[in-house]
Amino acid sequence: MITTRYIAGIGEDTPVYTTDFLIIGSGIAGLFTALKACNLGQVTVLTKKKVEDSNTGLAQGGIAAAVHEEDSPFLHLEDTLEAGAGLCDPAAVNVLVTEGPDRVRELMTIGARFDTVNGTVRLTREAAHSKARILHAADATGEAIRRALVQKCREKSIPILEDHCLIDILTAGKRCEGALVYDAKQRQKVVFLARAVIICTGGAGQLYKYTTNPDIATADGLGAGFRAGCELTDMEFVQFHPTVLATAEPRRFLISEAVRGEGGILLNERGERFMPAYHPMAELAPRDVVARAIWSEMIKNGIDHVYLDMRSISNLTERFPNIYKNCLARGFNPTREVIPVSPAAHYMMGGIRTDLNGGTGVFGLYSCGEAACTGVHGANRLASNSLLEGIVFGQRIVNNAEEILWKNKISFEEVLQAFDQDWVLVPYNGSDCVTPGQALQAIKETMWEYVGIVRDESSLKKAGSIIEDLYARLTMGEDELLYYQVVNMLITARVITQAALWRRESRGAHFRSDYPVPDDLIWLKHISFLAY
Repeated sequence: MITTRYIAGIGEDTPVYTTDFLIIGSGIAGLFTALKACNLGQVTVLTKKKVEDSNTGLAQGGIAAAVHEEDSPFLHLEDTLEAGAGLCDPAAVNVLVTEGPDRVRELMTIGARFDTVNGTVRLTREAAHSKARILHAADATGEAIRRALVQKCREKSIPILEDHCLIDILTAGKRCEGALVYDAKQRQKVVFLARAVIICTGGAGQLYKYTTNPDIATADGLGAGFRAGCELTDMEFVQFHPTVLATAEPRRFLISEAVRGEGGILLNERGERFMPAYHPMAELAPRDVVARAIWSEMIKNGIDHVYLDMRSISNLTERFPNIYKNCLARGFNPTREVIPVSPAAHYMMGGIRTDLNGGTGVFGLYSCGEAACTGVHGANRLASNSLLEGIVFGQRIVNNAEEILWKNKISFEEVLQAFDQDWVLVPYNGSDCVTPGQALQAIKETMWEYVGIVRDESSLKKAGSIIEDLYARLTMGEDELLYYQVVNMLITARVITQAALWRRESRGAHFRSDYPVPDDLIWLKHISFLAY
């Protein structure tokens, strides 16, 4: 198993900044938490590239909440537990569905604008939801929310520092003191000391050859949190979105599940609808079921895609203008023809294990959003619960962060003393070294081929061996920042692979062809990892 160490050192000449709340990530979880925290102290938000670069801005479908009089938090809870295949934490789900409606109303107060009909919020239905409870802004809901949050943060004068990438979490024992960060503009490492550090860095989609995630999703928070002593849980559960546009692009354009909620159907190469043969809910089955059904059709027929037929949706261009525009740009007209789709890596159900208040077990260190594992998603995320999770648990972090604000800010000299300079990953410099760029491509190919939608013992062991070898031979090369990212990716990929190897059953998004059925007697439990 990969030995984890700090991946870069610090010195007396390292620039040092201080703040009360250090929030790493500028998606919905990070920005909403920042707005809440600014009433308690100084807040600094770091974002890896530009503030526009996050999975939040790419979220098409919407945000789920029981806001209609014919719906209820209890029904939302039932649907979430059903999708989670027995591994959801009911207490966490109860928090999500009961506190969610109020948080969504806050988003609207902040300035998020959702589609309405005659003055009433328009709701749609997505896969595995028993009710229409998805609030949306056409098919660009995440971007509408992101813009509103950024605008409000600017009104509150909350600094959002772009081009600042997390390298390591700085700890003294089991207490978090801040973070070591790479300033890409100045090309130097800097230290931020903080009373509370909140990891909102998103997921790990870039581990896979084909993904819906932007190139920032390189598991930075997961790797750094793991080295800092956080527990990684449920890492075998990687959600593959069933329908992305099957083009040659590595980052593929997502076709929202809401399309199927509005009547879109899936067809095989013979033009036959196939989902009713796989699940009673057909195209509205849980995502893992739909993704595997599409994969099965692809393997069965020796092709790399199936087809999505949206022609029956009468208001397609108005309801899904972004999808329509992007399909046209890629040479497809969904109002006149079926379009090729296939699955791609999309969302990480696992992550840094937290309690119901976002705490990680390391004092002063929190996690929120896709980087966290609150227990809400279980083995398979219910559609449109992710945006809701970010704001519900972001609020809870701030509600409970006052307990640490009394903590005296530690001096940089104390951080230097606590930081074990011998515990630093030294890049390999042998003649058979692997550059970060080479390792990056190998990770993507390996994870897609051997730790993908369908896994087995042989493929997982092969993946583990490849990843271990890459880690052992990794050199820094000329791109220091890419080196840090690749280290995080290798650590996270190894944890995912080992978790998938240990879970000898199929459950939710984790499917083992050599153990194709769930085993509740043995495996109705979580698999967790600690670095030490």
